[in-house]
Amino acid sequence: MQDNIFSIRLKQSMKNKNLKQVELLRLVEEKGIKIGKSHISQYVSGKTTPRDNILTVLSDILEVDAEWLKGKDKSVKNKTEIVDDVLSSPKYERQNSLEETSMKEFRKSAKLDNVLYDVRGPVVEEAARMEEAGTHVLKLNIGNPAPFGFRAPDEVIYDMKSQLTECEGYSQSKGLFSARKAIMQYMQNKNIPNVTIEDIYTGNGVSELINLSMLALLDTGDEVLIPSPDYPLWTACVTLAGGKPVHYVCDEAAEWNPDIDDIKKKITNRTKAIVIINPNNPTGALYPRDVLQQIVEIAREHQLIIFSDEIYDRLIFNEEEHVSIASLAPDLFCVTFSGLSKSHMVAGYRVGWMVLSGNKRIARDYIEGLNMLSNMRLCSNVPAQSIVQTSLGGYQSVKNYINPGGRVYEQCEYIYKALNDIPGISAVKPKAGFYIFPKLDVKKFNITDDEKFTFDLLREKKILLISGKGFNWKQPDHFRIVYLPRIEVLEEAVEKMADFFSYYRQ
Repeated sequence: MQDNIFSIRLKQSMKNKNLKQVELLRLVEEKGIKIGKSHISQYVSGKTTPRDNILTVLSDILEVDAEWLKGKDKSVKNKTEIVDDVLSSPKYERQNSLEETSMKEFRKSAKLDNVLYDVRGPVVEEAARMEEAGTHVLKLNIGNPAPFGFRAPDEVIYDMKSQLTECEGYSQSKGLFSARKAIMQYMQNKNIPNVTIEDIYTGNGVSELINLSMLALLDTGDEVLIPSPDYPLWTACVTLAGGKPVHYVCDEAAEWNPDIDDIKKKITNRTKAIVIINPNNPTGALYPRDVLQQIVEIAREHQLIIFSDEIYDRLIFNEEEHVSIASLAPDLFCVTFSGLSKSHMVAGYRVGWMVLSGNKRIARDYIEGLNMLSNMRLCSNVPAQSIVQTSLGGYQSVKNYINPGGRVYEQCEYIYKALNDIPGISAVKPKAGFYIFPKLDVKKFNITDDEKFTFDLLREKKILLISGKGFNWKQPDHFRIVYLPRIEVLEEAVEKMADFFSYYRQ
């Protein structure tokens, strides 16, 4: 299949049927085919072509012949008699025929068919195209502190520079002794039991370790409970590992805490583990001890592994307590994730860690798999590991940001109040992190497609947000805002959004 021919004929067929990308995606999903928004975008742009089962569905929806849409059979006309003069020219036909007989086509893995990561998906690609054309876009889509003027502590930068010549070789696969020792002591201070230096793995950010932990655990069809909304990498990594992500609901009316009854309903004999994200991205929730204890009891009853993503555990407002769920479960096997990207404003350094705790005896074979995968990647970024000891010791400069008067604290206070002042918008106040997850009044705005809303806002007001669906939230009624920009920038953004919502209807 020639990608350029397919792309041209797909766009012409969509135009003929007066269909936009989001409308085509909806019709495909109604046919029982699950694909992502990014897949449609890639088909239209000519970056890739669909598999045969998806191609058949597309041709039915567009009322064209599948072979014609492929570009393989030029003699077959589509049912709406679309004629493409360029593609049917003798010169193009001869060239295309030669290419088809001599060139082998390479396709992406089928494992990617149901993988979505809209934090850097189609709406972000559209924003990039706008910027290339000279349009300034305010990016409120990703928690990357550096572009908003946040800087790493001077001591951290000094330590990395001082140790750089000592970091030219590989470290031990799990990481530098000094880094893992500091992480072990940090875990001890959080009352996490039964942690030795051998239970600690450094990684190129938490993202790498999430992927590694799922690959080592899951066989085809194994289920993992994941919160909805979630940080979408969890769902993607479970899927890539051959597992089945099962989303349990977090309750907005209960400050976005996990719905315990829904968790219980979602457990089957294929369930292997439960994931919690605490503090939560995208909602900013901080789970209280009693909720965590109930999750522990469920995991105990059903013999589940607990995976706890705690990357924001040092970004908590109003001196509230962060409880590591592993501290409540000494008899269970727990895996806790954290790192320096957010708390020390060094997202680009890619330094994270994973800590095993509790009853490791029941996970000996799994741990062997973790060690194998850890060895295969040799080690994580050694210069980044070199700053862990300094970063976790001594004064934590992040407190300057999260206490009253600090940037992140005041920006959170502002965005919470400002959003709730917009008619048709409501939001639960975040207790931690960089994010807020506002709710849209879908009846007021007649919203049926939250991704279309984000595209419309981007094109009209030059503001980039991610819709709730990007975080595996089923209803088209939420979006995430990153409130890292300074208040004067947020004020301008909110003013534009308020104007947008004063007239917007889908």
